[in-house]
Parts: sequence; C-alpha cells; structure tokens
Amino acid sequence: MRVAIIHYHLQPGGVTRIIEHTAAALPPSTRAVVLSGQPPAGEFPLACAVIPALQYEARRPASSPEELAAEILAASSRALGGEPDLIHVHNHSLGKNMVLPPALRILAGQGRRLLLHIHDFAEDGRPANYHLMLNRMAGADREELARILYPRGEHIHYAVLNGRDHGFMRDIGVPGRCLHLLPNPVCFALPPEDRKPLSGIPLFLYPTRAIRRKNLGEFLLWALIDRQQGRFATTLGPENPRERPRYVQWKRFARECGIGVEFELALRPGNRFEDLVRQARAMVTTSVAEGFGLAFLEPWLANRPVLGRDLPEITRDFLEQGVEISHLYHRLDVPLSWLGRGRLLDRIEAGLSQWLSAYGREPDRESRQRVMAAWLRDGQVDFGRLDEEMQRQVLTRLARDPGARAGIAPQTLVTERIGQDRIEANRRILEREYSLEGYRRRLERMYQSIAASGVSALDHLDGEALL
Repeated sequence: MRVAIIHYHLQPGGVTRIIEHTAAALPPSTRAVVLSGQPPAGEFPLACAVIPALQYEARRPASSPEELAAEILAASSRALGGEPDLIHVHNHSLGKNMVLPPALRILAGQGRRLLLHIHDFAEDGRPANYHLMLNRMAGADREELARILYPRGEHIHYAVLNGRDHGFMRDIGVPGRCLHLLPNPVCFALPPEDRKPLSGIPLFLYPTRAIRRKNLGEFLLWALIDRQQGRFATTLGPENPRERPRYVQWKRFARECGIGVEFELALRPGNRFEDLVRQARAMVTTSVAEGFGLAFLEPWLANRPVLGRDLPEITRDFLEQGVEISHLYHRLDVPLSWLGRGRLLDRIEAGLSQWLSAYGREPDRESRQRVMAAWLRDGQVDFGRLDEEMQRQVLTRLARDPGARAGIAPQTLVTERIGQDRIEANRRILEREYSLEGYRRRLERMYQSIAASGVSALDHLDGEALL
C-alpha cells in the first residue's frame, strides 16, 4: 500500500508526534511519505516532501485548490513510485489553510480514497477559524462550507480521537463503515532507573506551549497561592504570532505581581524534557479544551501524577478504561462579588454575541441560559471561564491579600497525596489500552478497510448539525 500523509507543518509535539507514531506503526509492506508545508525541524522517521501551499494561511504562497490537488498527487507519486492508494490528512477542517479543503474535495471527486483525521473542530471553540473559512471558502453560506469541509462517499473515511467526537460524526451522517475511533497512543515513559523524583525543591511542571486554551492564568493562580508546595514552571511558549501578545502580557504580569513561575524551562540550554520530568513532583494541566487529552495520561507512564483541571467530556473515555483521576477538579470557583455581577453579565452578553456571530448565528434565551449555568453556581464563577483581564483582577486580589484564598474552591492544587499504588495502577492500564502495538493494529485495520472500500458519488455531511 502507498500512503501519503498530509499536515501543515512538522514542528515538534502535537500532530507531528502522532505522525511519528504512525511511522512506527506502519506495516513493513506500506510505503509512506509525509507532505508538509515546511520541512521537519530535525531528523524524521518518514520521507518528507515540502509543498509550500500546505503552510498556514498567513504564510502560504498563492495557490488554487486545483493546483494544490495536482501538486499533492505529483509529489506523492514521485516519492512513492506511483499514485497513493490512500491520502491520510490531519486536521483539514480546522481553518488553518483555505485551499486544502477544496483541494481535498477535488481529489474526492476524482475517486481518491481519503482518510480525514480530525483532532480538533473549528466548530468547537475556534470561532475565528470558522468565520475565516465561512467567508473565504463559502461566501458566508454554511451549507456550502459543509459541502467543502465534510464530503461523504464510500471512499471518504473519518477518524476521530474520542467517544465524544465519534458520536458527533455518527450523528451528522458518517456511515459506520467509514467512521473510525483512533485514540492516540500514549508512549512517553522514563526508564525505571529515572522514575524516582530527584531530591530538592519539588517542581510542578506544566508541559505546554501556553496557547490561550491552556488557560495560563489558572496555572499562575496555583503558583501564587501554592508557592509553599515548590517551584512552578512551563516548558514552552507559543509559536503562533497571534498567541504571542497574550503570552508576553502574562509573563509581564507574573513578574510585576511577584508570581514566581519559570517560563519556557525546556528552552534553557541543557534542559532536556526528560530531565525536567525527572525533576517534577507532578505534572499539571489547567487547559479548558483538548482534542484527545494526552496531558491526562502521559504523566502516569513517567511515574508522575497529573494534577489540575478535569475535562469530563474528554476524560470520560479514560475513566471507562479504569484510569483513576478523581482528584482533578471540574471547576475553580471564585466569588462573583470580586468581579461584580453586572460587569460579568455584560462580558457574558458581549462575548456570546461575538462568539455566535462568528459562527453565523445570533444569541437566544436558551444560549444565554446555557452560558450562565456553565459560568455561575451559588454566587461563584468558574475562574477558567473568565477572560484575561478578569483573571488578572482575581490574581491581583489574591496577591495583595493572601487571606482571600479562603474564598476560592478548591483552595490548593494538591488536594491529596497521590500514592504509588494509584500511579502503578494507572500506568498498567495505559500500557494495556493505549500502547503503540494497539495503535498499530487499529491503524492497519483502518487502512485495509479504506483501501478495500468502493468509490461512490459524493454528497456531504450535515455541517449545521455539527455546529
């Protein structure tokens, strides 16, 4: 089988890591090439071909969908010694590139077998991305956007990472034979001799690029009020230029407020990620949105607990496998009185209107009630729902008045000591359920199913129902 794998870039982490896992899981009889907008940052386990038109929208050179479709076929055929039997595309519908989705629709219309591997949805918390696609690709017509983004045919298959997304895609019309649940493998582990934490001041490590959805303000809150527990650090900063201003503002605020977070620890000379994990007492996540949720799983394989915010719709799959994470919190409540009810309601109304407008919709009574129920409870508001300005207002109060921490719940990140028994039990589950060998079996079955599928006329999924 000849397989072409497509992604916008091959920078370390995220989807690139999954492509590396795919390389390790491919059957020996499969030839594969990665088509990317830019070359990998270092050595890569698969052959790579650069197509500049695959880069993110702000960087890509001008290209039409027809030109990109032809270039995908030409580049993959050169690398594979013939046309690909399967084109495996990561995150095509996320709004990162305006010519890739229509180019894939062209390829689908030619009868090319596609695997559209969705890690994240523009419809799920990325209104700016959706708005850009709606206007540039579809002339503000949501039906036309669904036709471009979500083709349906016997030769078009979809893969998703979790049960939630599998249910979404099933409900909008993906036939069962064309829909695959492909959870990411969880492969990070330390050698047994490195699993014991190093002595010294405990390190609470947030392994993140600190983009907005990672909720950096909440991590700063724990560093401020839990500072007696040890050091708090992040590993990386965001690469996306649009994310940098908020990140720089958070770094400046932390310095001015006396919050001792160590930023971008992994970029300091001599600091390998594995060594930082060895120093860590625990790994932390305060993210408010995830595609798969590696942050909830990888620490256990390194003999470290994970602390922080739970995301039940993502972690539900892990709980069903028996992973024990009941110590994570679902909300971080702060008194509504610290912010002012009227001011907060104005922010909710303005944010909701802006959010829905980007998706081509208007707020109604039901949508307002849903937001209110999610944000507010018994005179408290979830800190993770607040924008940066209001989060800084809360942090400033806590910095000036240490006694104010009595008003938040939970009052500490370390709500209980996680024993070695729980770490070992979770690690065994992950080794059984999320191994690279299991990923290889699922990937091989999926590729064989797609290669054997017939070719049919195209229609499209119900994008409005997905939205």
